Amino acid sequence: MNRMFALATLAASLTLANAAFAVDTTPTVTSPDLAAVRTAIKAKDWKVAITDLNSMIDQGVQHPDVYNLLGFSLRKSGDHKTALTYYRKALDFDPNHKGALEYQGELYVETGEIAKAQANLAQLVKLCPGGCEEREDLEKALSAAPKTN
Repeated sequence: MNRMFALATLAASLTLANAAFAVDTTPTVTSPDLAAVRTAIKAKDWKVAITDLNSMIDQGVQHPDVYNLLGFSLRKSGDHKTALTYYRKALDFDPNHKGALEYQGELYVETGEIAKAQANLAQLVKLCPGGCEEREDLEKALSAAPKTN
């Protein structure tokens, strides 16, 4: 009887632990209001965009668009290493996030990691067989990349 109680307690504990972990990693259900961030990005005010996006994350917003735009703003401000972290986080939440695949691919082009950029393009080709803006933009970035032997 004690053994069954111990097993039931263990099972309940594991269930609660998984629930707590899931709460920590589940993206925000609704899309956050990114209008001000997009305005800052359009104005190339990377500092404001980064500050606003970090503030959202600090408030508990977990959404692939937030991580993607933070990666984009960091990349444009010259912080490729941290940008890559946020593109990966966006893709952890949504492996088919076209924007994150494009922007991460562009980062790879900028850092000379052409094979990785081509892998992102291959995924975009699967997601957009008829074409899409993200696919076309990454194709342009790859075609403009310096050719290596």
